Amino acid sequence: MTTTAASLRLAGIQKSFGATRALRGVSLEILPGEIHAVIGENGAGKSTLMKILSGAHSADAGTMELGGRPYAPAGPHDARLKGVAMIYQELNLGLHLSAQENILLGAESTRLGWIDRKASRERARAALAQLGHEGLDLDRAAGAFSIAEQQIIEIARALLTKPKVLIMDEPTSSLTQADTEKLFATILRLRGQGVGIIYISHFLEECRRIADRYTVLKDGETVGTGAMQEASLGHLVALMTGREVKDLYPRTAHTAGKVVLEVKSAASAPRLRQASLQVRAGEIFGLGGLIGAGRTELLRTIFSLDRLEAGEVCVIDAPAGRPTPRERWQQGIGFLSENRKEEGLMLNQSIADNLTLTRMETFGRLGWISRRRQQATVRRWVNELGVKCRDASQPMTELSGGNQQKIALARLLEHSARIFLLDEPTRGIDVGSKAQIYELIGALASAGKAVIVVTSYLPELLGLCDTIGVMCRGELAAVRPRAQWNEAEIMRVATGGAGGAG
Repeated sequence: MTTTAASLRLAGIQKSFGATRALRGVSLEILPGEIHAVIGENGAGKSTLMKILSGAHSADAGTMELGGRPYAPAGPHDARLKGVAMIYQELNLGLHLSAQENILLGAESTRLGWIDRKASRERARAALAQLGHEGLDLDRAAGAFSIAEQQIIEIARALLTKPKVLIMDEPTSSLTQADTEKLFATILRLRGQGVGIIYISHFLEECRRIADRYTVLKDGETVGTGAMQEASLGHLVALMTGREVKDLYPRTAHTAGKVVLEVKSAASAPRLRQASLQVRAGEIFGLGGLIGAGRTELLRTIFSLDRLEAGEVCVIDAPAGRPTPRERWQQGIGFLSENRKEEGLMLNQSIADNLTLTRMETFGRLGWISRRRQQATVRRWVNELGVKCRDASQPMTELSGGNQQKIALARLLEHSARIFLLDEPTRGIDVGSKAQIYELIGALASAGKAVIVVTSYLPELLGLCDTIGVMCRGELAAVRPRAQWNEAEIMRVATGGAGGAG
């Protein structure tokens, strides 16, 4: 690689927030028409680095060049004008606005002080055509599109300014496999047009497939870079975490006991059509299937968040009937939502209030909370789960995704749940934090707890679970011991192949 060919070059980038050194010296080069994966655990400095690149933060030290010229954006808008655009994991669309309005927002064509609607529409259509989606309905509200289509709208908006570098943060975290394939085709199309792409993802297999080169960050520093085709999965994991791949799915000794939960022909409109299963104490039961197959709806129906319209959900040693979610809590069932941001946590509240939310009455009396007792409990779980935080009063928004997830799990542990319903417990968190959560789930099973895990990540399903059930089009199509599954068989059943509840 010749240094003069670099579209974007960073050298020795440093950034501190008070006493916290987020970046200690990061160097990175992106070539025109290159897909470059930036990899690292949560807290490694990826987010801070991307915010500096996109103009949201300024660096304390180091140099940046774009197209061979000094680059120091005054803000995100200035960064876009200079040629660097960023697409965040949480899409930033006005869902009530049309696709055209979102694509052109703040960048409409004007003539004599008036918006030139014809020229604006042509530019929006041209941006979509660049992505191979010129047929997308420009007049339809953005909220009416699928997540994958919304992502296309977001990318089209970024392309209006003809970026030299496009940053994509966890672009597939909410996509189905089919939509992921479409996104990859779009990315390859952009690469062919000479756009340099920074690709951030916790899915290492995905990075190895799509990226030309990689850079690994750890503790705010660049610890490795090279050609992706020459990097093994084990090498990348070792650079990121210091762990070997075989250590990512630790198997804790546990034995299944008596049945504690039985679901009989459960149905809940519109997605859950029929599901029957048994889960035992000390068992990790995995639920696989495509997004939209009804896995989440099954967990929500067990927890009484969704209405059970047919069949039964029987919790052993609990009264029969149609309990409320609060009563499910009282029966010892804990539910972890796949949606941390909107359902799982109160992000504007403290770690302490989130962790103790369901047991507030045990930390005081007459409406008063003993902060001393509450904070002592938080410290215990923070130490036990290895949560990286300042103290119990720190707002949840300041924690990384992995540490937020640990607090959400700690709440279930503090509540003394005996049946854990975990919906995508490792989505959007790094490899090291995933391994810690796997260890925690294994420890729960060893302690005789029953765990149901929904995950879209097949290595996780096979590496963690004792029993695996696969859902297809709202039905639990097959339930078998883990040894009787492999990735190909899971996908065959999930996509409509013959299953059988063997």
